[in-house]
Amino acid sequence: MHSALDRHQNKSGSKPIPVVIIGNGPSGICLSYLLSGYTPYFKRHSLHPHPILQNKLEEAVDVSILDQDLEYLSEGLEGRSNSPVALLFDTLQRPDTDFGVSAESVLTWRHEIDRAIPHLVLGKNPPGGAWHSIEGSMITLSRGEWMGLPDLQFKDWLKQKKRGLRNHRATAEDIAQYYQHYVMKKGLQKNFRCGTVVTSVKKVSAKSISNHAQKDLQKSDSLWNFSEESMEVFQVDGFVKTVKGDREPFSVYAENIVLATGTYDSPTWLRVKGENLSYVHHQLSALEEAVKNNSIGITSDPVLIVGAGLTAADAILFAHHCSIPVIHVFRRQVSDPGLIFNQLPKMMYPEYHKVHQMMKEQSAACAGPYECYVSLPEHHVLSFGKDKKCVLQDKDGCQKAYKISMALVLTGSNPNLFFLPNNGIDLAMDSDQPVNPKRNPIDIDPFTYECTQEKGLYALGPLAGDNFVRFVQGGALAAASSLLRKANKNPP
Repeated sequence: MHSALDRHQNKSGSKPIPVVIIGNGPSGICLSYLLSGYTPYFKRHSLHPHPILQNKLEEAVDVSILDQDLEYLSEGLEGRSNSPVALLFDTLQRPDTDFGVSAESVLTWRHEIDRAIPHLVLGKNPPGGAWHSIEGSMITLSRGEWMGLPDLQFKDWLKQKKRGLRNHRATAEDIAQYYQHYVMKKGLQKNFRCGTVVTSVKKVSAKSISNHAQKDLQKSDSLWNFSEESMEVFQVDGFVKTVKGDREPFSVYAENIVLATGTYDSPTWLRVKGENLSYVHHQLSALEEAVKNNSIGITSDPVLIVGAGLTAADAILFAHHCSIPVIHVFRRQVSDPGLIFNQLPKMMYPEYHKVHQMMKEQSAACAGPYECYVSLPEHHVLSFGKDKKCVLQDKDGCQKAYKISMALVLTGSNPNLFFLPNNGIDLAMDSDQPVNPKRNPIDIDPFTYECTQEKGLYALGPLAGDNFVRFVQGGALAAASSLLRKANKNPP
């Protein structure tokens, strides 16, 4: 696997690669597919339920979607994403899916090899990214068919495995395997380098790459014809983990960088006293581990679970299933419309609805029907003590101490952009605060996904504020369209 990276990095400096994608989850895979010459067209004689979009699509049946004006096509679409191109690509692949209809995609795909752009996809895990780090039996929030990538339906892949979707939903293990299968089936694996960790991305002038490389750059086979005096490229450094466990360094140059690293990397800390004690954890897997090795059970002190998102709900369901007592602490009111449970359809998510019921009915003030579970809305943690006592405070400033066996702080996670200058903060909407998928995404052009602050740098997925797999694909469409235009591979 390593020799493949070597081809791109002959030591005296190599010709820049047109595109390097950092991150090999769904966004990276989808972009690799589009950069490999797979080109979407409107399928003749198909009917889209949105009449205005249908008319626009019929105006240019012979022009690939990648070469059309994405802003024009996506105008007036509405749905569960703030990104117009995300809504566009989603509705082309899954018309009317939000209404429970599974209409045929109105896209047809052609493999136009002459339009492929050389690229590399670098990722720590196998293709599928963070889906390989999630407990395999976890059920996804999204409907199974929404986890699918272009031109290979997830449910068709599951059928081959002789299995159906449970309540329309899939397990994390299924999804991780599907993404790996997708990369092989579409012949993308030659662009993927797994087991790679990127440690630095910086802009350098082409001159500094060395004279030897400079001669290379002057040959006109670079896809971008820069005037080499002013040309800047990105230098990507990192290491590859070998089978033996060694770290072999690599360095490649790229004309464009796409950040697709997601946000699974660093869990958010509360930043309270004692949070670094050994019984305080920031990942659900810690609870699964503790149950597996019997260090926690029915008779233990309660587990404190902090947070009111889906990961916290998963932890509660897991503890409930194992009859482990839980104290559940969260800052919001149970009726807060911003709470994810108040946004999920009950029919599709019965188990999350159950957690929401428990949160409502089982506050410490009144004993409710659920044993072993206490809900403390509008509370926050003040400190964790060495004696496993945790001090909480309610909205009126009253403090209470609880004896617990372990704590799980599950309040979300932040992207880890340590490899960028200043941790990528300069790229964010608010450049005084760290990048955060919900509150402070990277500032991008909504129709190209290129960073407003740094030309040649693109951001996809949660980094750009797209948090669901079905919607990250529109970002890949926008970026591919922009990169093709730069490479001048877009026919007029």
